[in-house]
Amino acid sequence: MCGIVALYSSSPVNQRLYDALLLLQHRGQDAAGICTVEGRTFHMHKAMGLVRDVFRTRNMRDLLGNCGIGQVRYPTQGNAGSNNESQPFYVNAPYGLVMAHNGNLTNAETLLWELYDHDRRHINTTSDSEVLLNVFANELQLATQGKHLDEDCLFDAIKSMHKRLKGSYAVVCMISGHGLVAFRDPHGLRPLCIGTNTAEDGTTEYMVASESVALEGSEFKLLRDVEPGEAIWIDEKGNLHSRQCAEDVKMAPCIFEYVYLARPDSTIDGISVYAARLRLGEKLAEEIKKTIPLDEIDVVMPIPDSSRPAAAQLAKVLGLEYREGFIKNRYVGRTFIMPGQAIRKKSVRQKLNAMPVEFKDKRVLLVDDSIVRGTTITEIVKMARQSGARKVYVASGAPPVRFPNVYGIDMPTTNELIAGNGKDVESIRKEIGADALVYQTIEGMREAVGGLNPAVPDFDCSCFDGRYVTGDVSPAYLNFIEGQRKAAKEAKKKAEKEAEKEAEKEE
Repeated sequence: MCGIVALYSSSPVNQRLYDALLLLQHRGQDAAGICTVEGRTFHMHKAMGLVRDVFRTRNMRDLLGNCGIGQVRYPTQGNAGSNNESQPFYVNAPYGLVMAHNGNLTNAETLLWELYDHDRRHINTTSDSEVLLNVFANELQLATQGKHLDEDCLFDAIKSMHKRLKGSYAVVCMISGHGLVAFRDPHGLRPLCIGTNTAEDGTTEYMVASESVALEGSEFKLLRDVEPGEAIWIDEKGNLHSRQCAEDVKMAPCIFEYVYLARPDSTIDGISVYAARLRLGEKLAEEIKKTIPLDEIDVVMPIPDSSRPAAAQLAKVLGLEYREGFIKNRYVGRTFIMPGQAIRKKSVRQKLNAMPVEFKDKRVLLVDDSIVRGTTITEIVKMARQSGARKVYVASGAPPVRFPNVYGIDMPTTNELIAGNGKDVESIRKEIGADALVYQTIEGMREAVGGLNPAVPDFDCSCFDGRYVTGDVSPAYLNFIEGQRKAAKEAKKKAEKEAEKEAEKEE
């Protein structure tokens, strides 16, 4: 769930790329990077941390050029603590390529060996994004043998690349001396859109980004979404070229973007995220009517921030009072993104504070956008009771998250999910300490989101229903990524223990 952006202009792009990444910060807090091109020279700066911490004045001054790309990173594959895996990634041939990627390749291990044994390309990190870059570089090199790079060569390379890649990918890329490229996987799993603006000199500027909010916040007009399987090329003269490069396109964007990931003021594939969350509240209200007597609920409260639209609409539909019972500290990162249960648990109390005046002697319905690991909601239920609530009911705007997500969201193992391994709702209710627990249905979720744009034929709901739209996710693969994650956790614990020992020695 990274955030990516690309900008083509007739004026320096460094500041506007920085501003766009700030608007996409919710999509990744682990690392940030920007690369610009000046003539045929790339200028890059990337590091671990938030956008505001990574880029200083001295860094911005060095990012020269009128074209550039950027990324905010949220790791789902590779080493989360390695600065080497921050993006963008660079290879020097052919021409010189710089790429930023949002998504996750499900056949990265296979591609890794193909690249080494057949294509003779070396991968220096454990990131699937570096794998993707090298696959593209190899196909581009093959397409341009004995030829100058033109529109047909470029799109043929992307067409060949689509045949090799499996999984999710939204990509922005710069080719030295040849402009800016963007493309999206044949299912459109991860979002990507393009916008235009008229510069002061009258030329057309282009911006490509993960969410429309980055365009609008940069005073660009949303032109359209990049279609699944489509590639876009903005050449050095500012001409826009586009072509469908995938042979088997089956549109199925990730529904979790609408439930939680995206900002509410974004529009993805013609669907307003805010409108989708309002409709999710309406559908959830129907389920609450079936489970909890309405006269047993005194007040409806959202768990800030992403559940607010659904909670407000739910309260309106049910004719219940809506109140804000939690105040959010906006200087603490999203717990969902933070690695490790202990860190997430600790940060819940840091980022949310309950107001006893809103809870005392009341029967409270708490509305969350989704319940993934259960760590956050368990702590919040405790906080509500400690603040004086007589009863605490919980409603989730999304169905139970029962299956790993392999397309770029950090839910890779069943054992980490509170609803994993077929756990029933009553068991989950007891575990989180609520007096009642109501989930959205999968059908209700699909209807709520899909009803806003009938042109979107399907959604990836794999973390809810276990149906993986790419068709290549097997039990063996799920076991593989679970083993990877377990090994990464053990390695991290070992490193932390060694660091503690070294600190003790120094003392």
